[in-house]
Amino acid sequence: MKYLLGFMMLCYLPIFAQTKTYVVRKTPNDFLVTGDGSAKEWENAIVLSDFSNQYQPKNLPETNFKALWSNTHLYFLYYVEDHEIITQQRGIEELDTAKSDRVEIFFKPDDETKPYYSLEMDALGRHLDSDAQFYKNNIDLDWDWPTDDFVLKASQHSKGYTVEGSISLESLRKLGIYKDDGYLNTGLYRGEYYSNADNKVSIKWISWVVASTERPNFHVPNSFGILKLETLE
Repeated sequence: MKYLLGFMMLCYLPIFAQTKTYVVRKTPNDFLVTGDGSAKEWENAIVLSDFSNQYQPKNLPETNFKALWSNTHLYFLYYVEDHEIITQQRGIEELDTAKSDRVEIFFKPDDETKPYYSLEMDALGRHLDSDAQFYKNNIDLDWDWPTDDFVLKASQHSKGYTVEGSISLESLRKLGIYKDDGYLNTGLYRGEYYSNADNKVSIKWISWVVASTERPNFHVPNSFGILKLETLE
């Protein structure tokens, strides 16, 4: 029996090992979101650069992510390499974001039968927010993050673009995402548009956690990792 139990434990170990965690350091004060990550507080944040694409693994542009938290807000910063920034400007705002170079943050509750929430943010500082339920293909594009609880700004530079924002912890709490244990189930993604050899626009789907799907799909539970909110000593 002890050998059987040992074998069972070994079988489960890889599952836990695949759960990625990023430690979000705490900042003692709130700060201004500028869109270029210039606030000195960002110097204390851990840089996350572990992004990949299992379908097109070669020649991926660099993607860096940072996060901090205060007593009231979660702050995030994407700094991405992009030598051909593509942004749709058809005058339909949120839907233009979905056809542009962008970075994304998804949040899900522990109970995966409840809605999860998505923020897709482009190099112009536009965003598409939505909620949905796993496996039901019913994304609600009319859902909006409460205006007073979400700030987003972006800037472009010689190497690409930066997206910076803040989300109130109170809004995350109301959505069933933020709890006192300090763990946030979070997906971090990027949609990278580029011109291929035929001068047609294609897209690479880049993510922090590699989901076990036959085709690129961020809308599955196993594409999420964990943001762990670190407390000050």
